[in-house]
Amino acid sequence: MAKITIIGAGFAALTAIRTLRAAGKNVEITLIAPQPHMIYLPSLIWIPSGLRQPDDLIVPLDNFFERMDVRFHQGHATGLKDGGRIVVTDNGDVANDGLIIASGGRFLKKLAGIEHAITPCEGIDAAVRIRDRLRELDGGTIAVGFAGNPKEPAAMRGGPMFEFLFGIDNQLRREGRRDKFKLTFFTPAAKPGARLGERAVEGLLGEMAKRDIGTHLGHKMKAFTENSVVTEGGEFEADMILFMPGMTGNEWFDATDLPRSPGGLLKANTYCQVENQDKVYVAGDSGSFPGPEWMPKQAHMADLQAEAAAKNLLAELNGAMPTETFKIELICIVDNLKGGMLVKRTDKGSTMLPSLAPLHWAKRGFEWWYLRQYR
Repeated sequence: MAKITIIGAGFAALTAIRTLRAAGKNVEITLIAPQPHMIYLPSLIWIPSGLRQPDDLIVPLDNFFERMDVRFHQGHATGLKDGGRIVVTDNGDVANDGLIIASGGRFLKKLAGIEHAITPCEGIDAAVRIRDRLRELDGGTIAVGFAGNPKEPAAMRGGPMFEFLFGIDNQLRREGRRDKFKLTFFTPAAKPGARLGERAVEGLLGEMAKRDIGTHLGHKMKAFTENSVVTEGGEFEADMILFMPGMTGNEWFDATDLPRSPGGLLKANTYCQVENQDKVYVAGDSGSFPGPEWMPKQAHMADLQAEAAAKNLLAELNGAMPTETFKIELICIVDNLKGGMLVKRTDKGSTMLPSLAPLHWAKRGFEWWYLRQYR
């Protein structure tokens, strides 16, 4: 049987497993990850309010691996040998006939003083820090913002920051202390959320104005201090800073000969093949793919890429040429604890629905529906 190795335990990695197994049992699958569990990152937004507890978002994968007949190799990837046929880890080497890299991305942490900011999508610990800090504060200014990778505009994840912003606003209102806080949204972009579409920009800025959330837009970031945000357009005070920097590739990519994009991600083609590599594929945040600048770094896109990568790798292992491409689609619900704004964008245009209570429940329902296949 052909041996397929998958690096990662997130959306792209698990979708690749399901796609491979849906095609049959004639491959041996090994997954490499630090822990045999998945973190459901989209629901980190609900930890500060207590709507979700940390353990709610940790999904053990032992049963899923058993059902899918997957060998789990615990460890961190540290490099490749033999043109990708061997993955080097801190817990031994893993050989393969085909490789799918789905190990996610890494946030750029070069900005001076960035240790004073919390990067929410780094994981559960970051979301817990936000929760605990909110409990400690009696008032003050909360600054929420994001930036991109200047060498690769698509390597960014700004959507969750709108959710943290609006969620914190509603949380403070529920607690009866919103009047003690000033909320400020900041980003170097003059039009925040432009990748979501022009209507989304108008909707998001309108929502901020309605909620009395200040903005500091269009100014390049310079630094953070313990209690302020510093930009080329001025400095403003902040008692808590939430900041999502741009993304780049995993550090272990530097120990390989894999081709890189200007922003440091793995350079892939429309079939999710890593360019000029033999039976090496990439899906999700690890890769740089051809397509429009607004192509998102989100779970939905990772799933679509992983499905194409798995099908194409199987085709190659069976002696055929890869033919599967992936649909480019941005779709999300920008949640605010009480409701949600639906945003969808394809090559045919963009759509945005205003904040509606049923969309909050739809997002919670999707969480249950999506995770049931792994529990």
